[in-house]
Amino acid sequence: MPSETPDNNDLIYGLNDRPEFAPAMLAALQHVLAAFVGIITPPLIIGSALGLGTYLPYLISMALMVSGVGTFIQARRPFRIGAGMICLQGTSFAFLGAVLSAGFMVKQRGGSPEDIMAMVFGVCFFGAFVQIVLSRFIGHLRRVITPLVTGIVITLIGISLIKVGVTDLGGGFNAPDFGEPINLILGVSVLLVIILLNRSNTPWIRLSSIIIGLAVGSVAAWLSGKLVLQSIADVALISVPTPFRFGFSFDWAAFLPIALIYLISSIETVGDLTANCMLSREPIKGPAYLARLKGGVLGDGVSCMIAATFSAFPNTTFAQNNGVIQLTGVASRHVGLYIGAILFLLGLFPIIGAMLQQIPKPVLGGATLVMFGSVAAAGVRILARSPLDRRSMLIIATSFGVGLGIAAQPTLLQHLPTLVQNLFDSAITSGGLTAIVMCLVLPEGTDARAEEEMEALEH
Repeated sequence: MPSETPDNNDLIYGLNDRPEFAPAMLAALQHVLAAFVGIITPPLIIGSALGLGTYLPYLISMALMVSGVGTFIQARRPFRIGAGMICLQGTSFAFLGAVLSAGFMVKQRGGSPEDIMAMVFGVCFFGAFVQIVLSRFIGHLRRVITPLVTGIVITLIGISLIKVGVTDLGGGFNAPDFGEPINLILGVSVLLVIILLNRSNTPWIRLSSIIIGLAVGSVAAWLSGKLVLQSIADVALISVPTPFRFGFSFDWAAFLPIALIYLISSIETVGDLTANCMLSREPIKGPAYLARLKGGVLGDGVSCMIAATFSAFPNTTFAQNNGVIQLTGVASRHVGLYIGAILFLLGLFPIIGAMLQQIPKPVLGGATLVMFGSVAAAGVRILARSPLDRRSMLIIATSFGVGLGIAAQPTLLQHLPTLVQNLFDSAITSGGLTAIVMCLVLPEGTDARAEEEMEALEH
């Protein structure tokens, strides 16, 4: 449907074109560059927050490796699994709150790092089946989870994660030097570098802004004595993927919040795939489009199942890579095969994770603050595109009030059953469920008719 394709989108290579090796590799490298930090940041945050430092190089390697496999599946579309497009799979920020909550629950019980990962990857493995099943009913799901609900949940995800970014910027959770001027200076410096580079008219500079910001911050931290490089001589040369390396555990209290995020992640993927179809000049209506959506969400679910099996956190289709398609004019799904291979090779060598693990918390916090703020901004953007009548405003206000209120005062639920506490103590789950229920209960159109009648009376 060319009429629904942006006028400024001139494709050099269409969806099924086969670029030569050089242009395909160049386009693939830009995709990897745009997504690399997003893939490795969640393992860094989760690992540091839950005390998994010993295993961080391995977790980062697995995150990159699984992202490569998932991206390859989405592009190759074996057995109708995948969208058959450039759908770069990366570690999802949306699951951070629920994963950290599950990890802290095990930690409070006296569990070891291995126990924490056994629980997290166990519930994430079963959660992937939620997305796999939902992919078969994606047409009906879009009627239940509206853009209004999606916008509310994404905004809540961003707002919830901002606290993590600010904590790192100050020096890290329970750091003895938390809030010291040097930490704030480093974090704010990284933040300013990323902002300035994002204002550039050069696409390469904008795509590299986070990597450059982290590099500049790390050098500044080294010069100030905040970064003391550790030896990486004892790091294994190659990471060998091991299924369920840390064991397998399950708890309903940890599972339910994660299952809800899988539901929301499916809706996010639908939005990303629709944008990808538009940029690739593919239909956004009809059976072919619906089949692509089903395959794409199924691909996300399979990718998440593989991730949990090999000790990586849940994956999702990265939205920022749609921007790379538009910038490069390369929509060929064959480029996705190159992207998958590059990410897999990067994950094969754990020395990369060992080096990234040494980035000081304030430097990491300065970068993640922008990224998490961008998540919240994306949610606001979705809300702004929705019809904001009185019904919608009531749903938004109530969902934000419940979600952020419970997050600000977690002891509110202390006398309720543990299952209820674990399900609703997150702003994402409590606010998201509130939005879903209100959208189902409150009929559409009532407010619009009332406003029309009121305008008729006034005139």
